[in-house]
Amino acid sequence: MKICFLGLENLPVLAPEFNRHGIGGEQVQQTLLAKALARRDHAVSMVVYDYGQDDCACWNGVTAHKAYRKDAGIPIFRFIYPRWTGVWSALHRANADIYYVSCAGIALGLVALFCKRHGRKFVFRVASDTDCEPDKLLIRYWRDKKLYEYGLRRADAILVQSIWQQDAMRTNYSLHSRVAEMLVDTPERAVARDIDVLWVSNLRQLKRPELYLALVKKFPQLKFHMVGGPQPGFGELFNQIRREAADLPNCTFHGLVPYHEMDNKYAAARVFVNTSDTEGFPNSYLQAWIRGTPVVTFFDPDAVIRRENLGRAVSSLDEMASAVTEFVANDNVWSAASERCKAYMARFYGEDRILSPYLEMFKRIL
Repeated sequence: MKICFLGLENLPVLAPEFNRHGIGGEQVQQTLLAKALARRDHAVSMVVYDYGQDDCACWNGVTAHKAYRKDAGIPIFRFIYPRWTGVWSALHRANADIYYVSCAGIALGLVALFCKRHGRKFVFRVASDTDCEPDKLLIRYWRDKKLYEYGLRRADAILVQSIWQQDAMRTNYSLHSRVAEMLVDTPERAVARDIDVLWVSNLRQLKRPELYLALVKKFPQLKFHMVGGPQPGFGELFNQIRREAADLPNCTFHGLVPYHEMDNKYAAARVFVNTSDTEGFPNSYLQAWIRGTPVVTFFDPDAVIRRENLGRAVSSLDEMASAVTEFVANDNVWSAASERCKAYMARFYGEDRILSPYLEMFKRIL
């Protein structure tokens, strides 16, 4: 099969030489899926931003087609040129049988219109719970919301991360979807557990980084680490969190850390903490669990943490503090949880098992 991923920000995950640019979870998922398909001899390509790379350059068997520079164009007019025209040109050069796009936004509408015109198939992958809720879409403009909804209703297949998302897509849009699990990189090597508590996320308001700093203040004797880069529109929040973290002697604020350098961080942590208000299924959970790091969080997709005992799902900061204390202070509790995390990942997240529903769905829609 010839499969093209529209993921404009994927290149920093695919190509280490560009990893100084920020990424999110869906960029990781698209890239891991693309590389896994390429290893199975499918013709795989991506449409990405122009970061200065050669057009049609190839990494790990995945060919990257440039669309446009992220900052190119004149406001108002740039919606058409270079954004619409650049994406369509790159999609055309990819000449794929199936196009794959993630996250609520205009990209889905552009792919839908392209595929309708050229007689191709396309798949949409939900990346967050908010993608399934019309009133909570993380889309700024009315025009972009309409393009998203246009594409959503014309997708040849919709994939979701959880049963909750599947139910929400059916309830809110009357659309059928299929749950498809996520891929995860295997650990490179074991390292010393010298980080007590780790937090990793892009610095946006819905990630609630201020709650993590409140947790830091409760445990001056523990070592906390915080990883997260600035996001468009949230520069002031990033600077505020960086300043507040600098005033806490037990908190190390790393800012943006490239994806390819995160293995040691997850492996060195005793506990991973998530404070988000909303998520999809966080890549960070999988990256923590596969390295034997329990997760303490407010967000528990499909109650997997409670069901499999992979850490603690909590409802308040005090509960989070209590869970952190238990895992950090009690070696027996931590060791048992760590082994459960690794066993769970070995049982359910083998690459062949994860790929199976994707391949079945691709073949079905062709």
